[in-house]
Amino acid sequence: MKDAITRDIDAIVAALASVRMPAQPEEYDIHAAVAGALAEAGLEYEHEYRLGPRRRIDFRVGRVGIEVKKGRPASSELREQLRRYLESDALDAVIVVTQRVTALPATICGKPVRLVSLNRLWGVALP
Repeated sequence: MKDAITRDIDAIVAALASVRMPAQPEEYDIHAAVAGALAEAGLEYEHEYRLGPRRRIDFRVGRVGIEVKKGRPASSELREQLRRYLESDALDAVIVVTQRVTALPATICGKPVRLVSLNRLWGVALP
């Protein structure tokens, strides 16, 4: 049986699977599409949720954070950013939404990390 956080992650990833973006969106467009997908799925979210000083994650759905990155972010910088976020007691997991696949560990600070790559949602490789 799945635990609550795994069910929450699965519900959010399922909602995000409906997102379709043009090949060159602005980060604002991705935020709007993510917000729309979460709302359409009936998931309550907070946008630009403040975790602490100089730590604001793009979305929080319950105890799951969602960080949006345009393009392919540098893995080491992204891992450090996620570590700062996941040190917070306000999050039990994080989902990263990117345009392109980037290498991330399965956990950071002992908390689950999932990647949703928008170009994979198209079913084709985009530039």
